[in-house]
Amino acid sequence: MSKDSLTVTDNRTGQTYELPVDDGTIRAIDLRQIKTSDDDFGLMAYDPAYKNTASTRSNVTFIDGEKGILEYRGYGIEELAEKSSHLEVSYLLVHGELPTKTQLDAWTHEITNHTLVHENIRELVDAFRYDAHPMGILVSTVGALSTFYPDAKDIQDPEARRLQMHRLIAKVPTIAAYAYRHRRGLPYVYPDNDLSYSGNFLSMMFKMTEPKYKPSPAIEKALDVLFILHADHEQNCSASAMRAVGSSHVDPYSATAAACAALYGPLHGGANEAVVRMLGEIGSVKNIPSTLEKAKNGEFRLMGFGHRVYKNYDPRAKVIKKLAYEVFDEVGKNPLIDIAVELERIALEDEYFAKRKLFPNVDFYSGLIYQALNLPMDMFPVLFAIGRTPGWLSQWEEMLTDPEQKIARPRQIYLGERGRSYVPVDKRG
Repeated sequence: MSKDSLTVTDNRTGQTYELPVDDGTIRAIDLRQIKTSDDDFGLMAYDPAYKNTASTRSNVTFIDGEKGILEYRGYGIEELAEKSSHLEVSYLLVHGELPTKTQLDAWTHEITNHTLVHENIRELVDAFRYDAHPMGILVSTVGALSTFYPDAKDIQDPEARRLQMHRLIAKVPTIAAYAYRHRRGLPYVYPDNDLSYSGNFLSMMFKMTEPKYKPSPAIEKALDVLFILHADHEQNCSASAMRAVGSSHVDPYSATAAACAALYGPLHGGANEAVVRMLGEIGSVKNIPSTLEKAKNGEFRLMGFGHRVYKNYDPRAKVIKKLAYEVFDEVGKNPLIDIAVELERIALEDEYFAKRKLFPNVDFYSGLIYQALNLPMDMFPVLFAIGRTPGWLSQWEEMLTDPEQKIARPRQIYLGERGRSYVPVDKRG
């Protein structure tokens, strides 16, 4: 009997099965051989929300939640945030290796060359109500891009795929900035390709009447780091949506729109907004002890603490906490930071939270930075989407080129009625 196997005895029949164990997993399809009779469909695994199901083999992102480790293609997130740029990290995610100087220059040129969007896209954004949520605009407009690029359907052509990646990474910030300006009733600002990726985005959002917008180097760097920290995070809700929709072989714009829609939810891309609202509700450092007692009693939900994956301090939160103070030195201190820091300190010293391994996650401080930049809270998930786009595309291409992947189609356990006969409406009830 192989040591790399699992022996299962079905107590219903007394029969024993040997299931191969590969990379710490068994194949769910191997359970199908476990039957009580010849007409039995076979055993299935029931796993709501896929809490313990691996849907893919991936080389993109590694997470060790117990040790608080996050790596892109083997590189630690802390080192990338300190030494790299978002476009360099995007290249790493898409290509699998850090670029040479020549490769990075060519990659940057390609992305920069695609920052403009068709004027019909500008008109589409204009058609939304003045108070439309920027994330709703982003979801719709990214999906609409598929109608402008019919070549995007040629997903089996590596060069065609790469072109769509360039377009999406370049155009998502432009659409996001248009959504922001539309909400404020301001004229749209076209991309300035003399600026960096993050600097250009700041220009498209904040440029007024000055001939040339000059971003603050500190803010430009901070935004770039935030994009890096959000670039990918393994098989999360939006990445899974990107893969599931992409598995139907739809174009990448439609799949990215689906990922944006998943990120739109308050439990995913809206989590940092919930933290800011919570800190505002707490209102003062003196209210923290009573708030934590309410949280322990189930009377108050503590936002920004805990993570399904991390059972240690989220490595991204460590970077963002330091980054927050650098931003505040530039634009002024966000008064909510004192509440956040004290809330973290008291919670981490409390046995209740320590026992449950409830540590601050990436959302705990990121919203405070966005708020300090005078960004409305409904823009928070939009900025998340900009950073996450290269990660989504990396996951999408990996799914397409994986020979084991098919169209996503989970099973279910049916618990409803069976074999009912139709009753005419006048004889019901």
